[in-house]
Amino acid sequence: MEFKIHFSARAHTYTKEEEDAVLEAMRNANPLTQGQNLHEFEAKLCRYIGGRHAFGVCNATAALELAAQLCCFDKGDEVVIPSHTFTSSAYPFAKSGARIVWADIDPHKRVVTAQTIADKVTSKTKAVVVAHLYGYGADMAEIMEMAKRHNFLVIEDAAQALGVEVEGKMAGAYGDFGVLSFHSHKNISTLGEGGALMVRDKELAALVPGLRHNGHCSFLAKRNDYWIPAMGNVDFPQINGRVFWPNNYCIGEVECALGLKLLDRINVINQKKRERAIRFIDALADFPELEFHRVPSSRHNYHLLAAKLTNGKRDEFIRRMAGDKKIQCVVQYYPLNRYPLYQTAGFGDADCPNADNFFDNMVSFPFHHSLLDSDLDYILQSTQDVLKELRA
Repeated sequence: MEFKIHFSARAHTYTKEEEDAVLEAMRNANPLTQGQNLHEFEAKLCRYIGGRHAFGVCNATAALELAAQLCCFDKGDEVVIPSHTFTSSAYPFAKSGARIVWADIDPHKRVVTAQTIADKVTSKTKAVVVAHLYGYGADMAEIMEMAKRHNFLVIEDAAQALGVEVEGKMAGAYGDFGVLSFHSHKNISTLGEGGALMVRDKELAALVPGLRHNGHCSFLAKRNDYWIPAMGNVDFPQINGRVFWPNNYCIGEVECALGLKLLDRINVINQKKRERAIRFIDALADFPELEFHRVPSSRHNYHLLAAKLTNGKRDEFIRRMAGDKKIQCVVQYYPLNRYPLYQTAGFGDADCPNADNFFDNMVSFPFHHSLLDSDLDYILQSTQDVLKELRA
């Protein structure tokens, strides 16, 4: 089907200064990976997110894989994960040996809360994944208090929530691990892919460089000749007798150079998306059958603009928006327990009625930062027209 407005597009355009930073790195960065831009980007992320160790990686899934490894799961350990999230919030933890227990979402906030997590926590719970979905920051203070009481780790999947503040603290800064994304669809993108892992514990943070880069490390003994027995060593990163197989999750210097510049602009981008979202939502106030999550503060960056249709006509709405108006609305996120992958792996059982109900009635509108005002006006007018038709 041909669309006038596609759902997927570049998240944003790049400024002249950002383009120049890319060209400078292309011409002069030496080496083109694991260099000065990476170190500066990580330091700037630490300052922006707040007070922990930051590691740039090739994408957010790689960061989740590292976080899952560092949870050090033993046989029988469980991890509580929202059923309503993107798949990479979950499968890295199953790969690392944990048993997934699905948690429901709050029907209004559309993310997990301390209340929806509480009845899933047992003596076997080693970790909880909190996804700040759609760009809304979950209730982290309450969740962290629960984590302290029950002694479990918290992984914040803040891939969609860069720059979001929760009670004066950045999303990604609360948990034992925080995960960020700079994918093509996110509010800032380092040329299509990119991510970062935030780590609270100093000893665990010390393992990440080796885990990220193929187990590369230095020889411990003093050497008279730097090339003997080899230029560098390769060994298992290890802590407390546990060893880890390494990975290659490195990010390049060009992406890091761009990320350095984009961090200067993330608050401006978030503010523009938030203002546009609130205008869009308020313009549809006469259509209560379309329920949005209206948050006019830095608690939400409106990475996505999603709503729930309460009239039971979700599919007809999308069908008419696509067929008549040529606007590609989509649905997100299929409850993970309903996918064959998780069913085959033994994680098909879930009691998450809010997640099921929201997915079965939700719609996500095209809402990238680079969307023209005229395109957004067309989406708004088309939404009003189709909703009126469905009332007839």
